[in-house]
Amino acid sequence: MSTTLDLIRHGEPVGGRKYRGQIDDPLSEKGWAQMQAAVGDAAPWSQLVSSPLLRCRAFAESLATRHGLPLTFDDQLKEVGFGEWEGKTAAEIEVSWPGSLARFKADPLNARPAGAEPLTVFHARVAQALVSLITTHAHSHLLLVCHAGVIRMALAWALQIPLAHAYRIDVASASVTRLRFDASGTSLIFHGSPRVLP
Repeated sequence: MSTTLDLIRHGEPVGGRKYRGQIDDPLSEKGWAQMQAAVGDAAPWSQLVSSPLLRCRAFAESLATRHGLPLTFDDQLKEVGFGEWEGKTAAEIEVSWPGSLARFKADPLNARPAGAEPLTVFHARVAQALVSLITTHAHSHLLLVCHAGVIRMALAWALQIPLAHAYRIDVASASVTRLRFDASGTSLIFHGSPRVLP
C-alpha cells in the first residue's frame, strides 16, 4: 500500500508576480481560472490540506465544498517568509538592493534578505508537516494546496535534493506535483503538470 500526495501551487494572486511570502493577497480572476483548469472535475482525494493563506485557502474551501471532502489547514504549509522583500517585485528589489536577487539565486541558503525565514527552518517545518500527514493518512491520497516554496522544500526533502539547489526547481502557477510513498521508498510520479492526472 502507498500514500500519495498531490501538491498544487496556488494560481496568480491579485497584484501579479511578487516576492509575496506571507502577505495574504487573494487569487485574481486569472488565478481562480488557473486553479479550476488544473483540477477540472477530478476529485481522487480522501482529504484536502491547505495553507491558511487566502490564495490557497479560498480555492481549497471551494473544492472541498463542491466534492464533500474533509479539509484542514496547516500553518506549516505557509510560504517562506521573505523578510524585507515581502510584497516587492523583482524590479523593486533590484532598485533597492542592487545585485541581491542574483546573489540569492546563486546561494539561497546564505544570501537571504534581511528578516527572512532561514531556509533550513523553512525546510524543517515543511518536512515536519509531510511526515505528520504521511503518518496520519497512511494509504490515502491527499491534495495539498500550497506554495512554490513549499513544493520546492517537499521535493528537496522527499528526494534528498541539496537545499542549495532547491530554487533550481521551477514551480508554475496552479501546477501539480505528485509524490508517492511506499515500503520501497519515495517516488516522484510527475512534477509541474498543468492539470491533475489520474
